[in-house]
Amino acid sequence: MILSKSLYIRGLQCHKSLWLYKNKQELRDTPNNQTESSFNTGYDVGKLAKELFPDGVEIEFDSNNFNGMIEKTKELISNGTEVIYEATFKEDGIFAMADILVKNGNAWDIYEVKASTHVKEYHINDTLIQWYALSKAINLNRAYVVHINNKYVRNGELNIKELFGIDDITDIVLEKQDDIKPQLLEIEEMLKGDIPDIDIGKHCSDPHGCDFISHCWQHIPKKNSVFDISYATGKQWKLYYQGILSIDDIPSNFHLGKNATLQIKHHKSQEIKIDKPKIKEFLDTIEYPINFFDFETFQNAIPRFDNQRPYAQMPFQYSLHILHEDGTLEHKEFLGDENSDPRRPLSEQMLRDITPTGSIIAFNQSFEITQIKNLAQVCSDISDELLALNERFIDLAHPFQYKHYYHPKFNGKYSIKIVLPTLFPNDDELDYKKLGSIQNGGDAMDTFANLYLLKDKSQLAEIKKDLLAYCRLDTLAMVRIWEQLQQLIKEGSNDK
Repeated sequence: MILSKSLYIRGLQCHKSLWLYKNKQELRDTPNNQTESSFNTGYDVGKLAKELFPDGVEIEFDSNNFNGMIEKTKELISNGTEVIYEATFKEDGIFAMADILVKNGNAWDIYEVKASTHVKEYHINDTLIQWYALSKAINLNRAYVVHINNKYVRNGELNIKELFGIDDITDIVLEKQDDIKPQLLEIEEMLKGDIPDIDIGKHCSDPHGCDFISHCWQHIPKKNSVFDISYATGKQWKLYYQGILSIDDIPSNFHLGKNATLQIKHHKSQEIKIDKPKIKEFLDTIEYPINFFDFETFQNAIPRFDNQRPYAQMPFQYSLHILHEDGTLEHKEFLGDENSDPRRPLSEQMLRDITPTGSIIAFNQSFEITQIKNLAQVCSDISDELLALNERFIDLAHPFQYKHYYHPKFNGKYSIKIVLPTLFPNDDELDYKKLGSIQNGGDAMDTFANLYLLKDKSQLAEIKKDLLAYCRLDTLAMVRIWEQLQQLIKEGSNDK
């Protein structure tokens, strides 16, 4: 049996997942954009972390010649190389590649590089198996996890030593070494047999999402399962372990919270809840001209600009629909240049575009308010004007969040991506799926974060067009939702 570090970690999380990986690759789910983005971030961080220990020699990865990588590592060690990147070993059934291996006297220090901002439990497990394998071939001294320091603020050239934090985890790695051999023997025996009989559970997503979810969860209803109950994670599993899979089968005496109870009640009755007095009370707080506003942001693990922290939300785009009292609707927008810091030009244009009076409407306003606070810190000379905008925000999510309007198709949620298609089920103009390459905020975030790397000008123009169309739909959606709420309070008597 040969296991890589990642397969060992997979086996620790779930034996069934490892068995399927080894025997039924065709059942794996296709990686999504977020998975690929995380992988790319990890690669970039790992590459930069090598600068902490310069002048090392890297073992080039060759999936067709692992033995060659191992032999090259042995050669470098015997020749007195003091820093090795991706040092490769195969010992006692474990294939291990150390991110950074540094000579320390007569022994070696292991540095595992992670793109996260602190050491997590599974990082320790990663290093555990590295130590287990490497200690059988060389003398080891200390084990460290290198991670991003999220308190670092870039100012001028990137300061590699300040960008990274280094935590010594040697003691816990040594303490747990005796656990590994029994785990490996158990995994080896498991892999010799048939597929393990392991039910789904919280381990399906903790600490990592599994790529066999579609297979293992195929007995769960695609719609209206107990896992669709909002704000009730613990209760979801309690119901499942009682053999209850569908919301329709939940007993009336099963205790759930207020929101989950309302969700189930309206699912079973298929009735829409409309509290018109509450909706009217909310709408009466909105003043013309109405500014329907939405930001898009991106994140970098490695800050590109001055006054940027790792993983800080960076507004790069906004859409603004302005509805005047005479019914005139105008649209304004901003999309930053991918090669420069967008925050200053965005802030200045935003102050020009948003009307000096009237309400500013966002859906889940806390996000926009937080971004404006952050912009005010960066643009201190116009901070008063920026912060004044926050006094005018009204949250369009309010009537949905507080269940003044509730539809069974909301499934207990109230995001704009849920509310919009429910209120306008057959409107192509408001259908995110009809958009181009950008159909959600995650797409926008990941795409813009890497846009500066794109050299094809025609492709660049097409992506920017898609970014503008996506953000425009976010604010147009708010306009239409506001109009729908206005229409509701004009119709008939109160329904609850």
